[in-house]
Amino acid sequence: MDLTTTYLGLKLKNPLIISASPLSEEIDNFRRLEDAGASCIVHYSLFEEQITGEIYEADYYQTFGSESFAESLSYFPKPSQFILGPQEYCEHIRLAKKAVDIPIIASLNGHSLGGWTKYARHLEEAGADALELNIYYLATDPEDTSEKIENNYVEVLKAVKSVVKIPVAVKLSPYFSAMANMAVRLDQAGADGLVLFNRFYQPDIDLENLKITPNVLLSNSPEMRLPMRWIAILFGRIKADMAATSGIHTAADVLKLLMVGAKATMLCSILLRKGIDHLGRIKTEMVEWMKEHEYRSVAQMQGSISQRLCTDPELFERANYMKVLKSYHSGKR
Repeated sequence: MDLTTTYLGLKLKNPLIISASPLSEEIDNFRRLEDAGASCIVHYSLFEEQITGEIYEADYYQTFGSESFAESLSYFPKPSQFILGPQEYCEHIRLAKKAVDIPIIASLNGHSLGGWTKYARHLEEAGADALELNIYYLATDPEDTSEKIENNYVEVLKAVKSVVKIPVAVKLSPYFSAMANMAVRLDQAGADGLVLFNRFYQPDIDLENLKITPNVLLSNSPEMRLPMRWIAILFGRIKADMAATSGIHTAADVLKLLMVGAKATMLCSILLRKGIDHLGRIKTEMVEWMKEHEYRSVAQMQGSISQRLCTDPELFERANYMKVLKSYHSGKR
């Protein structure tokens, strides 16, 4: 059984990658994740605010950007209590590289063009095998146009690609008005990979204390349908590798995403719930299914049920909205 896949030019022993999360805060966890079957680990994000010490700006991004990344909410330290600065973060990557034999992808969450390029070089020098860019901007200004936001993504990618030699992936928001076009633009701008999608969290209101509070809700399996749809649609239309993230909890989730064209699948929430060792169970169940259905390799199934290759490609499109609704039959009342 050949479980190998390639992502960002890296040959991985299987498609199970650990997404950026608190799981990578401890070096011992890198070893445990590798032993459990992880083929690659995305290091938790380095925030530009951590590097620059712009405390007030960090507070702004925490308060008004709380729809941002999974690792940037309750796991995001208070401005005065940042876990690691740039030197310590780079040293953490060096130690992780020594601890395991699998690739380590650095994750950079910046907000200024100069910050992206400067610290991308630092992460490359620290030994990161690839770089994942978490680009997010909450367009609250009515003067900001969709064109401006989209151009910002492309400019950041081009700037980073111009200063590093390691592969670069972009972790995307699903909220572009023309998602397919945005993916193509990033592909043409040199993205080695696209990660679909950033899972945003919405703020809540504490009715007792009358204040806004961040609220972390771990994902569930149905959420993987959003990246599944778009990976299926984009497969064969872009050169960049696609990795799926959000809602990947079971072997079935992994298999479905591979079949629509994902090169890799990124897990986090299920391991936070059930522990690192649960990754081994997912891998075992994946192998068992492949044997039962006579698949010899991961490559054999990748893209086999993408929009381009499935028998009814329209099922991936909104045109079937009415059909889906009519297919639901409520039980007896």
